[in-house]
Amino acid sequence: MDANTAKRQFLEYIEIERGRAVKTVENYDHYLSRYFEHMGIKKVSDMSEQNVREFRLWLNRQPGTKSDSMKRRTQNYYMIALRAFLKFLRKRDIEALSPEKIELAKLPERHIDLITSAELQRLLQAPREALKKEKNPDKIRTYLRDCAILEMLFSTGLRVSELCSLNVDLDLSRDELSVRGKGEKVRVVFLSPAAKEAVRDYLKARKDMEEALFVDGRPNALHRITPRDVQRHLKAYVARAGITSVVTPHTLRHAFATDLLSNGADIRSVQQMLGHASINTTQIYTHITDSHLREIHKKFHGKNL
Repeated sequence: MDANTAKRQFLEYIEIERGRAVKTVENYDHYLSRYFEHMGIKKVSDMSEQNVREFRLWLNRQPGTKSDSMKRRTQNYYMIALRAFLKFLRKRDIEALSPEKIELAKLPERHIDLITSAELQRLLQAPREALKKEKNPDKIRTYLRDCAILEMLFSTGLRVSELCSLNVDLDLSRDELSVRGKGEKVRVVFLSPAAKEAVRDYLKARKDMEEALFVDGRPNALHRITPRDVQRHLKAYVARAGITSVVTPHTLRHAFATDLLSNGADIRSVQQMLGHASINTTQIYTHITDSHLREIHKKFHGKNL
């Protein structure tokens, strides 16, 4: 079977039947096309363990953005796409290389950017401190918006893209809301009293008719806030709060997860609230709570010896 025809059918399958995001489909197209082009794959039967190995070696020798070679995690994305393609072929009874022959490279333990509880509190307070001295109505709305954004990120554990997609039709009489996350999967997240109050205060100050919950830009040229906008505003508050470590919107998602786990939440519940498809993704947080386990061990172990 022609490889490009099979690829097109595969991409249509993951978009329509599996509900993958358009960006994911584009990435898979890029990864597979690069393999086909570099190894001269014309038919699906041309794929072999040998040329996959040669392709991996070639990828490993490609320059990375910040190093001499492409990151192993990025290399794995190519292999994940190829393995998914081969599974699709097998499902369609098209003879090709077995997907089990594709192994992923072992990755170093993922580093998580964290901030201390004291730093988190200073960060959440930073826009409120700015509010105290402000008289300009436009700037007041901006600070109220940023209060609401920070409280929402920490309260819900939302991805920044999910936060930016929220609309003003939010029902603040409830403590929860449904969000559509990766793979178009819907999950429930929960609002703290502080988050609800911050959003209410922000909406009261809004005078526009935009449907987006969070907007950016001048009053006469507003647009839905973007993840890049959020990162830019957050960077200013990180500096204002005197935090020297790297803090991104995802850092607040990490803070949300670690706060739950260190206070006794079970990992399956945290997985659901984060919207992780696999428990393995959530496992990255468990080692952070080791200090909590150490205290339990010290308190309860060996007392009767």
